Amino acid sequence: MTVSKSEVPVKLGRVSDSVANKVLTPSVVKGAPIPQSTLVNGTEDAFDDASRWEAAELRSLFDEVLERFEGQRPTVSDSWLAPRLHSTLRLSRAEAADSGLWNFIALRVAPDYVRWRWGKEKGGRIVVGQAARFSGRWDIQAISRLWWAAEIFRDGADYGPVVVSCGNQDVINTALRLEMNNHRPSAQALVRLLEKGIVRTGRDVNGLAKAAGAAGSTLVYEALAPDEPRDHEAVREWIGSVDTDLLWSVGNLPKGPADGSVPDRSIEQLATLFEQLFATAPVRGREEADECDDEGAEIRA
Repeated sequence: MTVSKSEVPVKLGRVSDSVANKVLTPSVVKGAPIPQSTLVNGTEDAFDDASRWEAAELRSLFDEVLERFEGQRPTVSDSWLAPRLHSTLRLSRAEAADSGLWNFIALRVAPDYVRWRWGKEKGGRIVVGQAARFSGRWDIQAISRLWWAAEIFRDGADYGPVVVSCGNQDVINTALRLEMNNHRPSAQALVRLLEKGIVRTGRDVNGLAKAAGAAGSTLVYEALAPDEPRDHEAVREWIGSVDTDLLWSVGNLPKGPADGSVPDRSIEQLATLFEQLFATAPVRGREEADECDDEGAEIRA
């Protein structure tokens, strides 16, 4: 059941973790309606009047996802939604670290999306199974995980690598939270191996992540494959251009902040190293070349 326009708040706000925990009772997680009065009374109007905090465009994006991927496996929507979510919800990294914002979006703007993406029908209800999909750690919560995946795996203004990385659930479930991916060439090197088909399945991604993590720290990779400094002013300009940019479209990828691309030489340097590490990494079931996990690599533009 979708959220009606009359139920969507005009502006984004904050729902604290304590309020979220209060409303996310076991029965709600198992499909019972969210107690709206408790939720509304616990909402903080924490943001200014800038148009980037308006909820309507964000809600229209979730409406499109629910319609576009109806009848399909919900996992295939991630690679389509992540770049468009990032482009529509224009945040600094500091703002994106606020769990209250993500709680608000999941509970008041798009609870039906969370149930569709993570729920399973049982006894006439959609059971999500984990309250953390509504209110949880940044890499687990249903919506923040996609925003951060786009932030970590974009190459400057190019969201193409995000489509590739979000096409494999283990990139988000495992590699997303690895410290090495705070180093942009490392993140892009992983994407390159996915593009080449060297790393294919969820088990492959897990094996490479473990081998790369054991072989060196972030500091080692920064010395081996240096990155260019990010242009933080470009990010501020991108955030400020929310009123003039086309935030998202159905068929074309949007443009991210033009804060600088990763040097290709650094990506190739690490891609070569990661390929060598992966060749000897212990990967369960490696001999079954065509094996895929339940949420294996699916790339959808």
